[in-house]
Amino acid sequence: MMTKNADKKREQMIMFCMDDMVPQNHMLRLIDKAIDWDFIYDLVEEKYCLDNGRPSMDPVMLIKIPFIQYLYGIKSMRQTIREIEVNAAYRWFLGLDMMDPVPHFSTFGKNYTRRFKDTDLFEQIFAKILEDCMKFNLVDTEKIFVDSTHVKACANSKKMRKRVAHEQALWYEEELQKEIAKDREAHGKKPLKEKDRNDPPSGGGGRADSQEEIAEGAKTQKCSTTDPESGWFRKGEHKHVFAYAVETACDKHGWILGYSVHPGNEHDSRTFKPLYDKIKDYCPAMLVADAGYRTPAIARELLMNGIEPLFPYKRPMTKDGFFRKYEYVYDENYDCYLCPENQILSYRTTNRDGYKEYQSCQEVCTKCPSIHKCTESKNHVKVIMRHVWEEYMEMAEDIRHTLGNKEIYELRKETIERIFGTAKEQHGFRYTQYIGKARMEMKAGLTFACMNLKKLARILENRASKTPEFFGFLRFLVEESLYVEKWCWKQSQHQLCLQSESPGKSRAFLHL
Repeated sequence: MMTKNADKKREQMIMFCMDDMVPQNHMLRLIDKAIDWDFIYDLVEEKYCLDNGRPSMDPVMLIKIPFIQYLYGIKSMRQTIREIEVNAAYRWFLGLDMMDPVPHFSTFGKNYTRRFKDTDLFEQIFAKILEDCMKFNLVDTEKIFVDSTHVKACANSKKMRKRVAHEQALWYEEELQKEIAKDREAHGKKPLKEKDRNDPPSGGGGRADSQEEIAEGAKTQKCSTTDPESGWFRKGEHKHVFAYAVETACDKHGWILGYSVHPGNEHDSRTFKPLYDKIKDYCPAMLVADAGYRTPAIARELLMNGIEPLFPYKRPMTKDGFFRKYEYVYDENYDCYLCPENQILSYRTTNRDGYKEYQSCQEVCTKCPSIHKCTESKNHVKVIMRHVWEEYMEMAEDIRHTLGNKEIYELRKETIERIFGTAKEQHGFRYTQYIGKARMEMKAGLTFACMNLKKLARILENRASKTPEFFGFLRFLVEESLYVEKWCWKQSQHQLCLQSESPGKSRAFLHL
C-alpha cells in the first residue's frame, strides 16, 4: 500500500526531553560519561575577570565546540556551528536545548586570540585526558613507538618567495663539540677554531620578511607568504606542498603519549628532542623508531638514559659494484680500518661534524687490484668516516639483532601508523585550515585528546556491559557450589544412617 503525505507532521508541536533524544550508546554520551569536564574551569580561571565585565560563554562549551569538530572530522568551524544547529546530540553535549541560540562561528576564534593564545591550555587538556586513561591501568609505557606525519598547511604552494636558509641549531651541539675536542686532544690534534655564527639559528619556519636581502651565492629555501611558519615538504615526485610535521609517541596499545609540531622541512632527527623531553618521564625500557631517527646522537641519548633504541635496517648508500662500509673492519686497539685487501686505513683527523677520517696510503692503493671497487678518487685514496659516537650505533645494531625485537618493530603498523591513518581519515588531520604553528599545536592537541577519549569511552562502556554478565556468572557459580555442598551433605548423612544399622560396620566407621 502506498503511503502519502509523509511530511504532514512537520509543524506538529510536541513536548520531549533532550535526554531522550540521544541514544544511550551514542559516542558523545559515552564520552560525557567517561570524563568530568569541570577540570577546564580550573585551567582557564586566570583568563577571566572575577568581578567585572559581562558574563562570558561557558568555558566548557567553548572547548567542546572544537572538540566536536575534531571528533567527527568536520572541515571548518563555520560548518561545525551549522551541524550543531540541527543535531540534537551536539546540542545535548553542549548543554543547549532545541530553542537555545548557537554561538557564532567566530566566537571560538575571538576567545582563542584574546585568552588562549600563547598558552599551553590545549596541551594541559591532552595531559589531563591521558592521566584519566592511566588511572584505569590502560597505558603501558614499557615500549614507546615514535614517528612523525605531515599535515598540509593552509598555504598555496604557488604563493612563495625565496629567503636565506639559516643553519639549524642542533640540540646536541654542545656535547658534540666537547666530544670532538676530547677526541682531537687524544690524537694530538689542535683544537678547532670557533666557527663564526653571525646569523641566529633558525628552523624551517619563521616570519617572512619581505625586505630581507639575499646575498649572491647564499643558500636559499622556499617560504610561504601565507603561512611563513610552515615548511616546504617534498615526498616523492608528486607531493611538494607547504606542511607541518607532527611527531607523535604512543604505547603498544595505541594510546597517544605526546606530540610536538615543527615545520615540514625539518628532519625528524633534529626535532626529536622536544618530544623526547615529554616522554622520558614515563621511563620506557625501549623506544621504537623508523630509519629517520637512526642517528648516533639519538642512540647515545637513549642508551645513556637506560632506554634501548630499536631502529630498522638501513641499506648502505653505496654505488653498485663498490665495497660496502661494513666490509672495512675497524680495529679498536690500533684505531684503524682494514680494507678487504688487508691494507690499513690510518686516522687522519676529526672534523667539525664529529666524524673521524681514516685514510689509506696512496702508493699502496695505486697498485691495488680492487681499486675499481674501492674508490673513484683521482689520487687513489680511500677515506672512511666514523662518528665519535659510532659505538652507540653498534650497540643499537646489536639490539636490533636480539631475538624477538623484529616482531616488536613490526608492531609499528598496528600502533603509531594506525594512529596517523585514523587521524587523517576520521578526524580531519590530513590538512589544516589554521595559519601558524600555535594554532596547529592546538589542532594536534585536541585531535589526539579526542582520539584517546573516544578509545577510553568505548573501553569503559564495554566493561560496564560485561559487568552484569560477570556477576550473573558469579552468582551461577555460587549457587552451583551451594547445591553441590548441600547434596554432598545429604549423601554423607544418608551413608551414616545406613552404617549405623550394622554394628560391625558402625564400629569401623567410628574408628575411621
